Amino acid sequence: MKLATYKDGSRDGQLVVVSRDLSTAHYATGIAHKLQQALDDWNFISPQLHDLYVTLNQGKARHAFPFDPALCMAPLPRAYQWADGSAYINHVELVRAARHSEVPASFYSDPLMYQGGSDDFIGPCDDVVVPSEDFGIDFEAEIAVVTGDVPMGATPAQALDGIRLLMLVNDVSLRNLIPAELAKGFGFFQSKPASAFSPVAVTPDELGDAWQGGRVHLTLQSTWNGRKVGMCEAGPEMTFHFGQLIAHISKTRNVRAGSIVGSGTVSNKAVEVDDRKDWPKGYSCIAEKRAIETILDGQPSTAYMKFGDTIRIEMKGKDGQSIFGAIDQTIAPLEA
Repeated sequence: MKLATYKDGSRDGQLVVVSRDLSTAHYATGIAHKLQQALDDWNFISPQLHDLYVTLNQGKARHAFPFDPALCMAPLPRAYQWADGSAYINHVELVRAARHSEVPASFYSDPLMYQGGSDDFIGPCDDVVVPSEDFGIDFEAEIAVVTGDVPMGATPAQALDGIRLLMLVNDVSLRNLIPAELAKGFGFFQSKPASAFSPVAVTPDELGDAWQGGRVHLTLQSTWNGRKVGMCEAGPEMTFHFGQLIAHISKTRNVRAGSIVGSGTVSNKAVEVDDRKDWPKGYSCIAEKRAIETILDGQPSTAYMKFGDTIRIEMKGKDGQSIFGAIDQTIAPLEA
């Protein structure tokens, strides 16, 4: 099942069911007005949404209309919780190697995670508005899950059962603000503005056998200013699967329906080519590209994003069809 939220002038938008091929949609009016309603009563509402989804895919929905990602808000325009992990330890290794810092042993057994702002997400085709280019604007291509209720103390296996939906993420980062914030010892805040999510959120069954062990075994594509810079494999090198990430949160608290949990930047290891390291899969954020350049050449050469730059993040199935639709955004200045 594929779900989206259309803009209607309200904060939470209008829930729509989207066809598997992303060509048509149908308002979920009469079943649930917004996605949070469905998540709060999933066992009762989701079968009704699924029936509409089947009818839509069969071409029998009477009031179907062409699906337009530009009219979408984030599937959850605001959420009770947005917790982003760093499940691809290779990303951490690269960034630390660039500054000659070792990765603590605990990072391989205990996930890194921060709590981001969840009161205001960006739609998949909305501009990324930033006050200044000097902040070091970066994209981060990730995967996220949306949970149902997961009780405190849940095991990773139990946490996996709590996953309701998956989405793609552009976890925008302002890199030049990060060092001063981390030096305070309280973590990210101003350096992590609003994140953007894919046009549609999908139930795990839509991924077929690409959804295995809490990991998505497909390629995440990042295209910066029309140039494909990342074709990163999301499955094999995910150190902590989504069940482990959710269980990490639930160690000391309940995780409530509508919580969003991110994977962190999807990252792949280097290979040796003629006695020199190479990263043939590319990168899912500019900071990683700059870390690679520093490791190879002693200093970074790729600049961060400028106003007018574009970023497109997408994942296609084994049939070549887009699964979530694309995050397709432009970096824009904050107008006075």
